[in-house]
Amino acid sequence: MKTRVILPGMRSGTAEVPSSKSELHRLIIAAALSDRETAIVSRGLSEDAEATVRSLRALGSDIEISREGASETVIVKPLKKKGNDRKDLYVGESGSTLRFLISLAGALKEDAVFHRAGRLSARPLEPLLTELAAHGMSFREEGEALFSSGNLSAGRFTLPGDVSSQFITGLLLALPVLTEDSELLVTGRVESESYITMTLDVLERAGVRVTVSETECGRLFQIPGSQCPRLPGTVTASGDWSGAAFFLALGALSGEGVTVEGLSASTAQGDREILNLLRRFGAKVKTADGRVTVSEGTLQGCSVDASMIPDLVPVLAVVAALSEGETVITHAERLRLKESDRLKTTAALLNALGGIAEETPDGLKITGVKKLKGGTVSSAGDHRIAMSAAVAAAGSEHEVIIEDPDVVKKSFPGFYEELEKLVRK
Repeated sequence: MKTRVILPGMRSGTAEVPSSKSELHRLIIAAALSDRETAIVSRGLSEDAEATVRSLRALGSDIEISREGASETVIVKPLKKKGNDRKDLYVGESGSTLRFLISLAGALKEDAVFHRAGRLSARPLEPLLTELAAHGMSFREEGEALFSSGNLSAGRFTLPGDVSSQFITGLLLALPVLTEDSELLVTGRVESESYITMTLDVLERAGVRVTVSETECGRLFQIPGSQCPRLPGTVTASGDWSGAAFFLALGALSGEGVTVEGLSASTAQGDREILNLLRRFGAKVKTADGRVTVSEGTLQGCSVDASMIPDLVPVLAVVAALSEGETVITHAERLRLKESDRLKTTAALLNALGGIAEETPDGLKITGVKKLKGGTVSSAGDHRIAMSAAVAAAGSEHEVIIEDPDVVKKSFPGFYEELEKLVRK
């Protein structure tokens, strides 16, 4: 098995992060639904974003990618129907690609086979499939393959808000394409709400009208039909706060600190909350002109409600392990259905390195130690576990060896290169 050795010691310096893969998914799909060519400028195209590009090509969009240095320009041409044959969509392990394009395939009247990899076939698709079936689609599963057919019809859709915001985004992207008007009612607590806000922001930039109101039954999205998204001819995807979190956490473990460039303070990305969370742990945070610097303070454990920031849990757990006292992370049960069971694999990561972490039904309980020992950690095929292990080396006495380290390409292809740019002490 391939491994990567991360030497121990604090890091300082400046890092750049890739474009937000969450925003890229939405921009690329909106561009494909347009009636004109769109150029999307990004940095560090992830495997997940490439899965969306690959799948949209299969659906009939001519997409070209040109690379210059660390940046790419994704040139997206409008979708054109390519016959009535069933389309094969290889979505890899990208939950966003799968959940966004299921609804869209029905809106485009395309029969499709979604080929899933890794743990993706175990991740929930209900009640989305039942709701789509009630509006003209049908589905069957054969192992990792999900077969989709039928024409999605407009009407009233109802989904709970606490299962996956990706279900909601998929419908918000697909329903404007239909001829008739639709409504989407989202009931109960809405988790990962910032991702829905991001979707609405992209739709607004593309000129798509969606009216949102609060009702006694839940949040109601009114979506006129026969709309064609039209993004500006060239758009630039914003820097990824999810990827930045690993370097900002490194800064919290470093006296001199780490600066991350290319981040927008006005973004809808919910993982911008990393700044407030690191402040709560006691780190020092400075922001100015797209640059964020985090440096070490007196780190103290705290309580973390992860319902809106689930992707931050593994790296926050590393910070917690190197803080004084106890940290309790709650409302993170959805992490059991990610690329790994992230509650289990995060606890295993910390315990393997000499930390003290305990799983709870919906989160983690972490007791801080002055120093981790180092050792060997399995990435468990999970990009966020691999990157968190690398961060843990900053507080370790000995090297950290990561098994299957290249899984970081799923979201941050240049992670280790950026890590090596930092000065180690």
